[in-house]
Amino acid sequence: MFDPYISKTQSSKDLYERAKKFLPAGVSYAIRYFEPYPFYTVRARGSKLYDVDGNEYIDFWLGHTALILGHSPPAVMNAVKKQIEIGTHFGTSHELEIELAEQVAKMVPSAEMIRFTNSGTEANMYAARLARAYTGRNKIVKFEGGWHGGYDALHVGVKHPFDIPESAGLTNGALQDTIVAPFNNLEGVKEKVRDETVAAIVIEPMLGAGGCIPAEKEFLKELRDLCDEKGILLIFDEVVTGFRLAPGGGQQYYSVIPDITVFGKILGGGFPIGAFCGRRDVMERLNTLIYERPRYSFHGGTFSANPVSMTAGLATLKLLEDGHLINKMNNVGEKIREQIKEIFEANGIDVQVTGAGSLFSAHFTREEVKDTRAVFRADRKKLVEYHLSLIANGVFFLPTHMGALSTAHSEADIQKLFSETEKYAKLCGK
Repeated sequence: MFDPYISKTQSSKDLYERAKKFLPAGVSYAIRYFEPYPFYTVRARGSKLYDVDGNEYIDFWLGHTALILGHSPPAVMNAVKKQIEIGTHFGTSHELEIELAEQVAKMVPSAEMIRFTNSGTEANMYAARLARAYTGRNKIVKFEGGWHGGYDALHVGVKHPFDIPESAGLTNGALQDTIVAPFNNLEGVKEKVRDETVAAIVIEPMLGAGGCIPAEKEFLKELRDLCDEKGILLIFDEVVTGFRLAPGGGQQYYSVIPDITVFGKILGGGFPIGAFCGRRDVMERLNTLIYERPRYSFHGGTFSANPVSMTAGLATLKLLEDGHLINKMNNVGEKIREQIKEIFEANGIDVQVTGAGSLFSAHFTREEVKDTRAVFRADRKKLVEYHLSLIANGVFFLPTHMGALSTAHSEADIQKLFSETEKYAKLCGK
């Protein structure tokens, strides 16, 4: 299974041996490791990655789905180059943070006020704290398969089996106020919150790491009603779906408005970023000119609203604002989901292809995939083999993770995905 890949990536193999001496597991993020070893990128442009051995890959991982305009888009790069000459980090207030905040408020239905962070993990951490400060309650509900970064209180119930801790070092104290509920199952949520005093329910409008599974529209609407009934804040984690499913993210796509929204990835235009935003009365709880300790909710960070990230984000959002590029990608995404399913089924292979908009993932199972439990009942070994086959033939998916489109992907890129999928399906179906 590994031979075609190994034969083309000897320099990457050497680098991996070197990396293991200084980086735990040889990587800077656990999910970036895949067997037998990761390749090492030296440059990227448009829809392509190029490794140290000179191999070219069509990139459907796109920097953890962040690069919606592809690698090094000219409009963003030109803006960033100008900003770098002016300054990379101020540590003071500047106009760019106001401009990006105004742009987010213009595009996102729930965004009356916003604060910037350096990652989606940070943004989720501060959003959870804000919800507790605003409501005076402690409990937070999250969903099976939901990934909200490495923040302790939400780092639970991510992978099946859900009763195994996601990491060593997570204390009972950090997790005691977290409730894990079933996804796309309103009755299950009601049962979980029945006797609880809940500050917030946090949900991805489409599970990302949990299997690229869209929430059912009716489920989100009923969740909104439940929160209104019980005085619970609804938090949308739109780190993946924000500015991708629609210019206003999953909340525009589903027509369900949360109280707080968390962003990351696309918002930074290829640079580190996170953000949380929401209703004015909720966000004002961060205002130290109104609330004194201990009534205000703290937020801060040395690199928060970094001018380079603000510049790149602003250039990106202006290109996405009218929805034309997003709609075009969404149409291609629908074609990909349909075509991949047809290819496998034509070769006698059971598959479910999930996703929404420009995001997609294959699951080798006959069962309908509506939650993460179904994802883990599918044939994960076959999914790894499929992705490794694609990588060995110049199409990059991070094994077992979803694929994403960018505006840089060409028709030839999509056809290459289909042809390599068909090659694998014919071998696998024998």
